[in-house]
Amino acid sequence: MFSHVVVGSNDLEKARRFYDAALGALGIGEGRIDKNGTRPRYVYRTPTATFFVTEAIDGQLATHANGGTIGFTCQSTDEVDRWYAAGVAHGGESIENPPGWRGPQVGGFYLAYLRDPDGNKLCAVYRQPT
Repeated sequence: MFSHVVVGSNDLEKARRFYDAALGALGIGEGRIDKNGTRPRYVYRTPTATFFVTEAIDGQLATHANGGTIGFTCQSTDEVDRWYAAGVAHGGESIENPPGWRGPQVGGFYLAYLRDPDGNKLCAVYRQPT
């Protein structure tokens, strides 16, 4: 459904270290720097999507979405746990409940939530096969 997601950062190197570790736990390669016009950004690509971490294009401070969450698909509960551990070890903040299964009302999801160093709310999710 989505082609790309962009999050803002006020400290690109800190964000790069966090996302290199957290996305690396999902098998996604390190971000590469892309000088998009006058603002640098880090790009993470998979065969189906692109994730960008950038300074705010308007030159103002980057802010996180209030009520927004970005979810990353995982292939196993172990992958969710690796993502979570890597994120916490590289400046992520654990939020909500610890990683684990959520009830049948949400379809048997194994979830973990973090905030990145800039406050963006992230989720790693493994959906139990039906």
